[in-house]
Parts: sequence; structure tokens; C-alpha cells
Amino acid sequence: MAYDMYQEVILQHYRSPKNFGPLATADRTGEESNPLCGDHITLRLHLDPASHKIDQVRFEGDGCAISVASASMLTEKLQGISLEDAGRLTRDDVLQMLGIPLSPVRVKCALTGYVALGRALHPEAAAAAT
Repeated sequence: MAYDMYQEVILQHYRSPKNFGPLATADRTGEESNPLCGDHITLRLHLDPASHKIDQVRFEGDGCAISVASASMLTEKLQGISLEDAGRLTRDDVLQMLGIPLSPVRVKCALTGYVALGRALHPEAAAAAT
């Protein structure tokens, strides 16, 4: 029963993703692609200048239901938290949000938005890798 509930939540986030669309005022941007599935996610963060908390977060891209739903759920988690707290999120936190077991290929799909977040949080590392 719980498995079916999580599957429905994933489909809802896929069909009507939260925080989907551009963010012209982004302070931080990160991107990740998953060539195995064709997923591509761009995550954008706008920081409150006074508190340095994430006051707006948006993502764009396309992909399978798992990657889009995971990115949508991640944006909900990021809204209003500090960069430090965002940096403390783990891959297991993201996988737990989905609530269903995933094959190794699907784990990569689920973590596409999370990797994009890491690149947004650490732009210097992302720039050095290119």
C-alpha cells in the first residue's frame, strides 16, 4: 500500500512539478545530465541577501518521471533553508524522499537534481571540472 502511495506522489510531481520554470534572478546555477536516460536538469537558486537563505528555487529540464519528480521534491526541501543546510543534504536524503526502491540506473536518474544542486552550491568546483 505505501509503495503505491509513493508511486502516485512521484507521478504527481512528474505531471505537475513544483518550482518548475526559469529564475532570471538566480545567484547560483547548477546543471547535470544523465546520458543513460536522457535526463537534463538545471537548478537555480536565489539567495536572500540578508540571511543567505534560499528564498527562491526553480528547475528546468526534462527527463524520466524519477528525475523530474526527484528535482521537484528537492526544490520543496530547499525552499527557505540556508546554503549550509542545503550542503548537508545527502544522496540518501534525496532517495528517501522518493520512498521506493530503485535500480542502480534509476538511482542515477533520482540524483540528477541533487548533482545539479552540488554544482550550484560549489560553482568553483564545477568550473574547474570543465
